[in-house]
Amino acid sequence: MVQGLTEFFPVSSTAHLILFPWFFGWTGLVDTLTFDVALHAGTLLALLVCFWRDWWELCTRKFRLFGLIILASVPAGVAGILLNKLVEHTLRTPSVIAASLVLAGFVMLASERIFKHRTIDQMNAVDALLIGLAQAVALIPGVSRSGITMSAGMFRGLEREAAVRFSFLLSTPIIAGATLLHARKMISGQADYNIPLFAAGFIASAITGYAAIRFLMYFLKKHPLNLFVYYRFLLAGVILAGMWFKG
Repeated sequence: MVQGLTEFFPVSSTAHLILFPWFFGWTGLVDTLTFDVALHAGTLLALLVCFWRDWWELCTRKFRLFGLIILASVPAGVAGILLNKLVEHTLRTPSVIAASLVLAGFVMLASERIFKHRTIDQMNAVDALLIGLAQAVALIPGVSRSGITMSAGMFRGLEREAAVRFSFLLSTPIIAGATLLHARKMISGQADYNIPLFAAGFIASAITGYAAIRFLMYFLKKHPLNLFVYYRFLLAGVILAGMWFKG
């Protein structure tokens, strides 16, 4: 449920998946990257169910927009391959997450002050490349893929609804890639897994992910990202307090 909600809410799903075991002392498979595979697969299903019409149009007639999504996916794909070990072993710490939550939050606030006047059909290659570079930055836990890509789109003058839709469409190939990357470790026997446990995670993330997408598409038509930014600041404070209490 945490994955399903926070994958699409601009509050960083990676941060929450790291912090929940850290706060509650959970160990075992629920605190591993292999369990994250099942969770990401669930949110991938939620995306495909919500945007299957968009993907049908992208594959049958909106070839230009499809090309922009592919272009925007390249930076994060390359960064994910090159920096995978760094992200997995060095950046998954409460201090990095707290700093990222705050810094990316200020970026989100600033993006809301930009004059927004362009639709998704008016996007160009420069827009796609810059949004793709922003998505690569989201490899840092705490940044939030959805938050940083929405903000990048609005910095380029996209209407908020257009930035949100492009962000969700763009997240589909990157989540699929991340799922396949870690699933390969499971298939090759490099990681432990538990089918009933993973099935529960998959179903829960798919259902809550679908609900989160539908809510955001409605909410962000009328409201700015500010509410989520305030939550990010609050969460960063909770993390710092937790670090202090844990010594």
